[in-house]
Amino acid sequence: MEPIFTDKQLNNMSREDLISLMKIVQEQTKKKDTEIQLLKEKQKELEFLNAMLSDRLTLAQRKQFGASSEKYAEGYEQMNLFNEAEASADAETEELFEEIRPSSYKRKKRKGKKEEDLSNFETVETRTYKLEGEARYCPECGKKYNVVTKEIVKRLRFVPAKFAVEEEITYVYSCPKCGSMKRPEKEPSLIRGSIATPSLVAGIMNAKYVNGMPLARQEREFARYDLDLSTKTMANWIINCADRYLKPLYQLMKEELLESRYIHCDESRIQVLGEPDQEGTTQNWMWVYLTDESSGSPQMVLFDYERTRAGYHPVNFLGNRFRGYLTCDGYQAYHSLGEGIIVSGCLTHARRRFDAALTALKKRLHKRTAERDRCISGDVKDRDPL
Repeated sequence: MEPIFTDKQLNNMSREDLISLMKIVQEQTKKKDTEIQLLKEKQKELEFLNAMLSDRLTLAQRKQFGASSEKYAEGYEQMNLFNEAEASADAETEELFEEIRPSSYKRKKRKGKKEEDLSNFETVETRTYKLEGEARYCPECGKKYNVVTKEIVKRLRFVPAKFAVEEEITYVYSCPKCGSMKRPEKEPSLIRGSIATPSLVAGIMNAKYVNGMPLARQEREFARYDLDLSTKTMANWIINCADRYLKPLYQLMKEELLESRYIHCDESRIQVLGEPDQEGTTQNWMWVYLTDESSGSPQMVLFDYERTRAGYHPVNFLGNRFRGYLTCDGYQAYHSLGEGIIVSGCLTHARRRFDAALTALKKRLHKRTAERDRCISGDVKDRDPL
């Protein structure tokens, strides 16, 4: 602890001693000021670290307990699995029967909507109701009724799936003189020695990959129709047809995609069971490439499965043929592609950064910047950047 001088001691000091004492005090004051400044900077660092950790906690809680997907645009809300029918019916009913005050008039249904909904379906049965016999005469005066109008009511019938057997009969001919055999030409079967037909395999693939119905569930569904079709058999059909028919189609689509001017690309994690030399919990990657209506080629989506996220995968996929704009996120692998490929940022990925930042701020702020970028994207969507 520094000594404290009394007034008497200070009065008895010489001028040189006072000057020396003043210098010591100034040096100590300067040292204390430096320490205070360092403590303030340390406090700011701790406050910043605390805020950052708090923001991370907020984002982690939102990721774990909050909504796992972004909000749908108006008109594209995802219905709840259990109350979809009620929600749809209530919404339509409120729109069609909106009460207009102060009168008691109720808005009627839009005319022609039912005919429009049923216009794409064939009328398979028509039931006609007429008065027959004595019922055609008025019981009061005995006169015959005249037809005033016809009331036509249409309803939609659901016809469950049904199976039918295709029988193929091939006549085999033999020459009575030399004994040579001959068969007529016929259409090749989808899978040799199998009961599979294009419509059956297409239905199985559509149920699995479009409607998300596993093969085991399809097996149980087929059993209700007294059809014994195992999961293993369906899996073999899918693999066989994919190798024989879909791979060539995939290559043709890839050639079209590489000729386009714009390609969107992204990669997503996926777990694949049964991969050699890896555990079932290992993260694999599905690379997705798609074109839109402005790319100069038919709109399509191609998937490229790879075991890693290495940067050479998009290089190998795009090769040296693609020349144009590649829209993607900020992953560095996309920025190391060959010449002729111009990388453009994805606004959807950019918007997520704004969304995370606004969530961390804990304030009800509008995402104006991201929405403005979205509007700009819509304005320039149809413009030629060249």
